[in-house]
Formats: sequence, structure tokens, C-alpha cells
Amino acid sequence: MFDEGSLGAPENAVGFVMWRIVARYQREVDRALAPGNLTNLQFITLALVAWFGREGKPVTQIELARSAGIHPMQVSQTLTALESKKMVSRRRSKSDTRAKRVEVTSTGIEALQNALPRVIAVQSRLFGETGRPGGSLLKELHRIDGDLLEKAP
Repeated sequence: MFDEGSLGAPENAVGFVMWRIVARYQREVDRALAPGNLTNLQFITLALVAWFGREGKPVTQIELARSAGIHPMQVSQTLTALESKKMVSRRRSKSDTRAKRVEVTSTGIEALQNALPRVIAVQSRLFGETGRPGGSLLKELHRIDGDLLEKAP
């Protein structure tokens, strides 16, 4: 079976190698964020809420889900956890009562200010200069991500 219908050893499959790298990255980030009572997914969600809201305009849950490629239910659950920690607030949209507007709170900003250097340190340790803005790894990942977005149904 492995001689004819596969790529050979698992290390020869890009999906397996990516899975291993992503799993390691998530574990390392979770470990680094634990003192601040955040998980990697909570950090990403909180950072996106802050990024989209940097001009004072709240973002909707569905916009967060689309931009991060996270299932809307998972975004909702993550926001519930962040809301219980007083890091975000959610309000029904006045223009669309089905939508919830999300804003980062001062507690959330403080948590981000503490978490961001920790996450950057993990990225630097694992990926070095290639993972920094303009680095070869990040450029290639952007290219692949763009190609996949173009091919999406």
C-alpha cells in the first residue's frame, strides 16, 4: 500500500509536515499565553477584533469568522469566553438585528499588550527571520494562501 499509493514516509507529505508545525506552534503559543489566561484562538480572535476596530468601527462576528477562516460557531464560543473575561463586548447591530457587533474593551487591550510580545517571541524562536514581515517563509505562505483563496468555491 505505501509503496504504490502514497508519498512514502509521512515526512514526504506536505500536509503531515504542516500539521506537525501548526500543532507545535499552537502548543508553544498556548504555553506562552497561559499566564495571561488566553489561548491561541482567543488571542487571534481578540487581536482581530482590535485590528478591525482600530478606527473605532466595531466588527461583526461573521466578519471575524470570514477573515480568519474560523467556523462562525467557534468564533461565537471564543467571543463568549473573551466576554466572560471582560476583554470584548458584544451588542446587537442597529442596522441588522441578526448581527452582533464586537468591540475590544480596555481589559482586552491590556491583555493584547501583554500577549503580543509573547506570541512574537514564539514566532521568532520557531521561524526566525523567515517568518518576519518580508521573510521568505511568510511570503511563500501568503502566496499559497492567495492561490487557495482564488481556487475556493
